[in-house]
Amino acid sequence: MGLQRTLIIIGILIVFSSCTEEKTQYDILIKNGQILDGSGSETYTGDIAINADTIAAIGKLENAIGKQEIDASGLAVAPGFINMLSWANVSLLEDGRSQGDIRQGVTLEVMGEGSSMGPLSESMKKEMKEGQGDITYDIPWTTLGEYLTHLETKGVSTNVASFVGNATLREHVIGIEKRLPTEEEMQAMKNLLRQGMEEGAMGLSTSLIYVPSGHAETDEIIELAKVVAEYDGMYISHIRDEEGGLLEAVDELITISEEAKLPAEIYHFKASGNANWHLLDSAIQKVDNARQKGLDITTDMYMYNASSTGLNVVLPAWAKEGGHAATMKLIENPEKRKKMMDEIDFHVPPEKILLVGFRNKELRHLIGKTLADVAKERSKTANETLVDLIYEDDSRIQVVYFSMSEDNIKKKLKLPYMSICSDAGSYTNEGVFLEQSTHPRAYGSFARLLGHFVREEKVVPLEEAIYKLTSLPATNLKLKKRGALKEGYFADVVVFDPNTIKDNATFEKPHQYATGMQHVFVNGGHVLKAGEHTGTYSGRFVKGPGWKE
Repeated sequence: MGLQRTLIIIGILIVFSSCTEEKTQYDILIKNGQILDGSGSETYTGDIAINADTIAAIGKLENAIGKQEIDASGLAVAPGFINMLSWANVSLLEDGRSQGDIRQGVTLEVMGEGSSMGPLSESMKKEMKEGQGDITYDIPWTTLGEYLTHLETKGVSTNVASFVGNATLREHVIGIEKRLPTEEEMQAMKNLLRQGMEEGAMGLSTSLIYVPSGHAETDEIIELAKVVAEYDGMYISHIRDEEGGLLEAVDELITISEEAKLPAEIYHFKASGNANWHLLDSAIQKVDNARQKGLDITTDMYMYNASSTGLNVVLPAWAKEGGHAATMKLIENPEKRKKMMDEIDFHVPPEKILLVGFRNKELRHLIGKTLADVAKERSKTANETLVDLIYEDDSRIQVVYFSMSEDNIKKKLKLPYMSICSDAGSYTNEGVFLEQSTHPRAYGSFARLLGHFVREEKVVPLEEAIYKLTSLPATNLKLKKRGALKEGYFADVVVFDPNTIKDNATFEKPHQYATGMQHVFVNGGHVLKAGEHTGTYSGRFVKGPGWKE
């Protein structure tokens, strides 16, 4: 009986011990989710614990409790998404909630395509102030780092980062003249770039179809890129031609990468215009060949077969060389105006050019019409109508060009080095943002990837799509402790329903939020809760590899 009694007592003690085993408490516990850690590895069921701004534990956390608990059964849990080309630089000044992107799971806006919000001279500040449209704002910053710090201090829901734009460097030092820099001017641009890198910029960007970025020749860009290489940064470019000269433009980017010895990425990689769609295969082959040689060449894309930029891009190059003010003066000259109209190069027909943004409120009744529609209404040619509209609006006019192939989109998405972007602002679907139309990519690029291309079209599996949204761009940018679900990483975490996530924005009605994203945490802050924005501003200025405290 003694032995039996002892065994009974031991058993009772074991049960009591297991029942009273101390639980580990966390600030937030996300339970039973389908975890996609960002690596591309297979999904598994598990829990994630967050303390303050950090992922504290991940796995099957049986003895964990949370001050706040979320049951993620049947939902996907992933790292926050990285928008590799964001134009939220002004929209975040108006509304830091970044609603259009947050509601898709974006937790980092990477800005600065070709031009950046610093460094600014006093004349550049004056011009920026005078050029403001529906959104008006003060400019208390001078450098790019000061701008990003200003956003963080003012309050943003997403993290923010930026490249230094070569157009901004050129305008600061040279103006908008089309000429080579002097040795002194080259050194001045290098010094400004060096300052930007030490403040935390991601690298150097160009946008070579625009003025004055495109005034830079290849050798000038290489010299600037060498400065970025000193800080282990990246060169990223809207390449010089996405149409008939696509292959030569890809060659230029590869040359810059090779000569300056740094990674390079092609913004919104595409072959634009029906006649050029076939060039994509050769462009991909050029990138693949460069990568096989050991060059770190990558690409990004948005999820639509239409681009959006200025109506003025189809004007002949000479008509844009001196910037918008010079174009306006040329239009006032009857001979130059006629020559300009005669030399317009439509890469898509006027019936596939949708008008979405005017500065002049008296022209906004034309929003939603095509250039062909307006030309017919005015009983004029499309060429004449285009020039007239630019002059009447005193702006480049924002338009959508339906110029790409859906098959090419699927082909690009399968590339192992392809990240994702919106190439748009991040808006709230109310107030001042409704004064203009926009491209649906501003509200839907990331949700469209997960809903249309992953769930419906099955172009890539969900695990690979999450990798393209998270770890791939984070690795390319050399971000520290972001882009993956790992212990010790910043708690940028999204929870969504892979069966319902969907883009709702259309070209006719673009101001519509995506749906299916349930929760978004940014640095541990609960920004989106049960699909609704909480008003939390936990975003931070994310520094690049050259940052010096």
